Formats: sequence, structure tokens, C-alpha cells
Amino acid sequence: MRPEDLTRLFVERSNAGDAEGVAALYEEDAVLAYPPGSVTVGRAAIRALWEKVLANRPRFTAEEPLPTLVSGDLALTSTPPRDGAGARAQVVRRQPDGSWLRVLDQPEFLRPARG
Repeated sequence: MRPEDLTRLFVERSNAGDAEGVAALYEEDAVLAYPPGSVTVGRAAIRALWEKVLANRPRFTAEEPLPTLVSGDLALTSTPPRDGAGARAQVVRRQPDGSWLRVLDQPEFLRPARG
């Protein structure tokens, strides 16, 4: 029931191999910037992608969330990856039942190379 819950639920469901449960964290027309360099659009496509990803049985570790920025029914959540390589950010929207779902998910922001 809090925007920050989505990150914890994502880790729990991914580690359980639950692609359907991961996809349920996204709105029907959500946009996920993954795999790197491309986008996956829509809950069904996100579910299909996570079925492939989770077939390899990766293990995810929860990352400490940064402060959430909320404006009405929208919120910006983010976490710094443990490896310090960049950031992860999601725009989430409050649903009629008070829960939150991801609308936009940018799981990998990389620091620009210095020239």
C-alpha cells in the first residue's frame, strides 16, 4: 500500500520465479526500459520477458530505497544499485483500491562516460 513496497515485492516475486506476480506490479500499458537499450511495453510483454529472465533462476537482493517523491496519485521511487553503477527509478500510480503499480520503470541508469 506504499510506493516503496513495489521494490520489495519485485525482489520477492522474482526470487520465487513468479513472472506473473512480477508483471502484476505493472499497469496494463506500463513501459519497462529493459533489456538494456530497448523497451518492453505492456503487462503481457513484461510477463513474457520475465518468464525468460527467471528461467535462468537469477537471485535478486533488496536495495535500500531512496526517499520517495509523491505528487497526488503519482510517485517517483528509486534505489541506488549495490555496485554503485548508476540508479534505478520508477514512476508509480495509485490505483482505485489504494495500491500502487509501476507505470514507467528504468532499472538501469548508467553514469555517462567522461570524455
